[in-house]
Amino acid sequence: MSGRRHPLLMPVLAVLVVLAALGSVALGAVALSPARIIAVLMEGGDEVARSILVDLRMPRMLLGVIVGAMLGLSGAALQGYLRNPLAESSVLGTSNAAALGAVAALYFGLAQVHPLVLPSLAIATSLAALGALFLLAGPAESPLTLILAGIAIATLAGAGISLSLNLSPNPFAAMEIMSWLMGSLENRSYAHVWTALPCVMIGSALLVADGRTLDALTLGEDGAQALGIDLRAARMRMMLGLAVGVGGAVAVSGAIGFVGLIVPHLVRPLTDRSPSALLLPSALGGAALLTLADIGVRLIPTSSELKLGVLTALLGVPVFLIHLMRERRLW
Repeated sequence: MSGRRHPLLMPVLAVLVVLAALGSVALGAVALSPARIIAVLMEGGDEVARSILVDLRMPRMLLGVIVGAMLGLSGAALQGYLRNPLAESSVLGTSNAAALGAVAALYFGLAQVHPLVLPSLAIATSLAALGALFLLAGPAESPLTLILAGIAIATLAGAGISLSLNLSPNPFAAMEIMSWLMGSLENRSYAHVWTALPCVMIGSALLVADGRTLDALTLGEDGAQALGIDLRAARMRMMLGLAVGVGGAVAVSGAIGFVGLIVPHLVRPLTDRSPSALLLPSALGGAALLTLADIGVRLIPTSSELKLGVLTALLGVPVFLIHLMRERRLW
């Protein structure tokens, strides 16, 4: 099975991602003239402009594209797998577990040892949550069982985060944890890019490979098995892709919500509504949306930079409600 899309959907989304990436590099709190930007790109220019563009804005732009693509793709894959239009990575506890690992690194001061300790611990706890998910769900292939097990894991991870805030040794540690939980791409480096990129590539490959499985599941578990789908193997690939991909993304960006929830709803009307047709457009849409949102937090005049997770929530809720009212009869 293969889904069909509007012929202009992928080209338009690709152009939007490129424009958002260029805007992310060109725009920011410090104004740079086109001449200074071009001079840096031509391997010249002054040191200040080069430092801003190459060391600050470039890794931030790359992470916006990488993390946004992973969140959009994971949302589309989960909505197809669980046949639930409200599904995203937090439903199965993956994001919450990754956040708990990052919070633990901040709480115990491990993040100060090396920049990669925080993302590594976030990915490790995401994989541990995957093991707990399989243990709780047992051999059942039912999406409802996975959702219930995921809710239990997410609740436990949320309790651990709340406990760390409650027992935080000083207000500065609590502020650092809260800042990370609100999500941001500020002050990220190429080390964060190289941490997230392999995880996102592996996770994306595992999710995209199951497009046929997602289409078959629209017929239900019995219908999918009748078509020769191995549901246990498919579930393993899906959960592993989510744990590695979303864990790696959340590890470097912090908790950013609503991207995986609303992007599939935005692109669905331009497809035949089959799950496989949503995967790649949702990845491109997520990359464009998060990168544009990151430009917004830099340009909105505030005393301190607005957190990215806050802006995506403020933008995501009304957009989601509008599309929910329009599309509720078409799902």
